[in-house]
Amino acid sequence: MSENQKTLLEQWRGMAYDQQADKNWLKKFWDTYFNIEKNIYAELLENPDEEVTGTVKELAEKYGQNVMTMVGFLDGINDSLKVKNPIETMDEDTVVNLGFDKELLYKNMVDAKADWLYNLPQWEAIFSEEKRKELYLEQKKSGTVVKPPKIGRNDPCPCGSGKKYKYCCGRNQ
Repeated sequence: MSENQKTLLEQWRGMAYDQQADKNWLKKFWDTYFNIEKNIYAELLENPDEEVTGTVKELAEKYGQNVMTMVGFLDGINDSLKVKNPIETMDEDTVVNLGFDKELLYKNMVDAKADWLYNLPQWEAIFSEEKRKELYLEQKKSGTVVKPPKIGRNDPCPCGSGKKYKYCCGRNQ
């Protein structure tokens, strides 16, 4: 499949996640991208209830970016949108929207460990400090697996029989 036959998303991911790429180039690429991403989010969060729409090309121009960078941004924000964009099949003339769910976006930023995004000062006008802490903790807890305490063989059986675990439910069937 030639570059021209690949979708924009495939081209973006091929470049951004290229395992053969020079590590220094990749680091510079992502540092530059994260800075651009931060600026776009800062602008979006200034008017969080305004639903920004346009073609991929129009949005790239609106934010002063090339189409490929905009595709990367659309890939990143898609899981936080009220209505998902057709990122798998979009081309530069596809109409997309940036109408995001504020709580979901904040939690996804926390989940991505993107402190440069969830600590943007624009969040202060959207959520109180308490609300931001609550969303942060909710997201952190959602990824935490809580194992029940291990029952020792000589502990009382949790079924309530009064027997030791090893003589009750802990028996090998």
